[in-house]
Amino acid sequence: MFRSALTVMAGTAVFTAGAAIAQTTQAAQDKIVKINQIQVIGSHNSYHAGFAPSERKYLEMKNPKALRSLDYIHAPLPAQLDGGVRQIEIDVFADTKGGRYSHLAIDDAAVKAGLPADPNFDPNHEMDKPGFKVMHIQGVDQRSTCRTFILCLTQVREWSKKHPQHLPIFILVETKDDEKTEPGRVPTEPFTPQVFDALDAEIRSVFQPNEIITPDDVRGNATTLEAAVLAGHWPTLEKARGRVLFLMDQHKAGPAYTQGHPSLKGRILFTNSDPGKPDAAFVEQNEGTREAIDALVKKGYLVRTRSDEGTEAARTNDTRRRDLVLSSGAQMISTDYPPAEPSQWTSYVVKFPDHLVARCNPANKPAGCVDQLLEPAHK
Repeated sequence: MFRSALTVMAGTAVFTAGAAIAQTTQAAQDKIVKINQIQVIGSHNSYHAGFAPSERKYLEMKNPKALRSLDYIHAPLPAQLDGGVRQIEIDVFADTKGGRYSHLAIDDAAVKAGLPADPNFDPNHEMDKPGFKVMHIQGVDQRSTCRTFILCLTQVREWSKKHPQHLPIFILVETKDDEKTEPGRVPTEPFTPQVFDALDAEIRSVFQPNEIITPDDVRGNATTLEAAVLAGHWPTLEKARGRVLFLMDQHKAGPAYTQGHPSLKGRILFTNSDPGKPDAAFVEQNEGTREAIDALVKKGYLVRTRSDEGTEAARTNDTRRRDLVLSSGAQMISTDYPPAEPSQWTSYVVKFPDHLVARCNPANKPAGCVDQLLEPAHK
């Protein structure tokens, strides 16, 4: 018994020592690898909960093409993060007074067409209160796993606090501001500089300053944000673990967001900008070539691209675009089919080998970067 006890103690000591060495190795790598030198998988329209039965049937009758392109569902945000997603996308609609999007027009249309009434999409009346709302298309595709921006952010923060050593989570925000509204849809509220102030305020109401990587953090003493990015001033993983970073999805909103905030001084989101502009740090290349993506990455920009769109690749298992972007240096590869949510029709899925949550960036990784040390593999 005494010898067995010694054997167990020795084994425990070896295990502890091995864990310490691994941790030290990760810690050493974290001092060198920067957040623009990794690559992660993201989910597109991460909140998307799909359609209720009668809504779905109504769309099948009236607009099957639209239903085909929207026929994907994501798990709640914490489950996606558990599954290895490290970039999420949230669509937000301004609703300063509250109640603008409380009514789901497609439900009325379905009942009028003789279909059974669907479950109430907002049983807790969250849509009646002021604040930014989360949905895809007002009146048509509104069912979300988190109906308010604050709720979505709260879910992310709670997950983050439970996993303090996670890689930075990239949160893409698309501000929905339709210049033209189709008949039957509630007009959107414009995103003015003042509305963007309110958007930043909602983010700050959930996350503490030390939990967010902001443009100010990256710019430092550089003359512009772009100058800092081109000089390689992105934070290392040592400083970025357990934190989030916000990015603006659509390009057109940049001028309103930067108004009064040169080089995004005091702002939360990194704008989707153009190289050569003072606020340029993040560039989308959703349909870009590998050459275009890699050229931007090697200069220092963050790049997000998409591997699929409209469910077509997932239906036919067309992996051409997926394989192209996986060979590129895009730091964020967004899909409707992340590792834990493969296609329902084929084997199509977007993931890294060996259950990796992330990997060292193919285009700009530092020498010696080890994929397995970025974050424990997801099983």
